[in-house]
Amino acid sequence: MEQQQNLANGASLPFMKMHGLGNDFVVIDGRKTGGQPEPAVIAAMADRHFGIGFDQLAVILPSAEVDARLVFYNADGSISGACGNATRCVARYLLDESGASELRIATDHAILIAQEAGNGLTRVNMGPPVLDWRRIPLAEDVDTLHLPIEGDPVATGMGNPHMTFFVEDIGAIHLENFGPIHENHALYPERTNVEVVQIVSRDEIILRIWERGTGITLASGSCSCASVVAAARRGLTNRRVKVNVPGGVLEIDWREDGVWMTAPTAHVFDGIWRG
Repeated sequence: MEQQQNLANGASLPFMKMHGLGNDFVVIDGRKTGGQPEPAVIAAMADRHFGIGFDQLAVILPSAEVDARLVFYNADGSISGACGNATRCVARYLLDESGASELRIATDHAILIAQEAGNGLTRVNMGPPVLDWRRIPLAEDVDTLHLPIEGDPVATGMGNPHMTFFVEDIGAIHLENFGPIHENHALYPERTNVEVVQIVSRDEIILRIWERGTGITLASGSCSCASVVAAARRGLTNRRVKVNVPGGVLEIDWREDGVWMTAPTAHVFDGIWRG
């Protein structure tokens, strides 16, 4: 991988604003800028009042082995190992740029396959879920299907850690308080994303999301994947599920070769950051 310089405050930085079902991102094409912003710059860009505003930031980097490499950051400037909706947004950009129908994109989690799905949809294979406690990672050896936490959540890794709760009434959960308490639970040494799920049927769920380092979001690809994996492992749903999030609908399909995610994307505008 080519060495990339960090871009400090004061640098002129072209960016793209994209979203997947309201889960919004700043995307920087590092193949053209020759670098990526420092954590302090990322946090400044993320501010929705004094900056651009986003849930995560993605940097596209060149790669000799695959079509591109992606690095993800949370709104607080910390690294995020995976971001499914940002991957789909970037995949859409790269598919349109290249005219290809399929791409291979490297992330810290795995090499992901992205495909043209037709009707304005983009499909990404997020790879197999991680179910081993060491690799999620958790602080100790526990049953990942039944964590020793009030509410009986499930632990899953999708390139980032997840804690999934199943509830009867999703509207009764005060996510503003519930999310940060569990994000910072001692069982998760790297913090965790928190999902609250209400089962509609064996083929449909409702999902609310608290993302580590960001907070409440309208959608999340990795959280949607983790929730379906958790529900299927519990025997609550099938492995192909319609996931309703506040920003819209994703189709998640847990196949033998990984967890596939299909949904629309939007390229909202381009700009230049002059922080």
